[in-house]
Amino acid sequence: MKTVYVGKLKLGGDRAPLFVIAGPCVIESEALVMKTAETLVEICSTLGLPYVFKCSFDKANRTAGDSFRGPGLKKGMAILAKVKRAFGVPVLTDVHETGQCKPAAEVCDILQIPAFLCRQTDLIEAAAKTGRCVNVKKGQFLAPADIRHAIDKVTGVGGKSILLTERGSSFGYGNLVTDMRAIPIMREFGWPVVFDATHSVQMPGQGRITGGDRRMAPVLARAAVAAGCDGVFIETHPNPDKAKSDAANQIPLAQMKEILTTLRDIHGVIQ
Repeated sequence: MKTVYVGKLKLGGDRAPLFVIAGPCVIESEALVMKTAETLVEICSTLGLPYVFKCSFDKANRTAGDSFRGPGLKKGMAILAKVKRAFGVPVLTDVHETGQCKPAAEVCDILQIPAFLCRQTDLIEAAAKTGRCVNVKKGQFLAPADIRHAIDKVTGVGGKSILLTERGSSFGYGNLVTDMRAIPIMREFGWPVVFDATHSVQMPGQGRITGGDRRMAPVLARAAVAAGCDGVFIETHPNPDKAKSDAANQIPLAQMKEILTTLRDIHGVIQ
């Protein structure tokens, strides 16, 4: 298993600690971002877990056209840069268009390819050409073994740092199911595999917003760690019911220490 170097962190590799990618779904305000980052940095430092802060500057794939999307690229990058300066942690954000990759890479350590866009060749190549780590989310419509084609697109243009993320598969209309076999299958390609606990419990197409069941996110995360994932991806918010995106799926920030403690302990058993 390869080790991916992001900032000062080493992610994945043989007998490496479980790493954590976590933060709010979208930048709602600078105050929210800073509060959440500060809390998560303290938790992960206490637990000895490598930590990457995650937040989106633009949610371009909302169900309804008038849903909140975020502050946009310029303001969003300024806030994420402040997180890096204040806490010294790597930062991840997702990109939706090729033109976003270069400016996002000037701040962010990891560029994430959204699941719906995991077959978009130009976007993947543009992200890889920045030299930053590329986290490819496996599409809900994709078989685990087919993620190899996204890997080839990254390495084909010189990309040398890849994370792969499992986030559930479409199960009829309005539901997702997670096949834990995806984790060992994706790990066979030699890159660290992340499990996205909160997007895996989404229930798409519930009217004007995507629904979900956050109660199941810790359950699936425990199963994924037991199945051998290298890292976990969890969206969290101080008050999820008031969140402007993915309200039904985000984990209350106050619960994160207990959840991550359990995941750390499970990971320690299987190492």
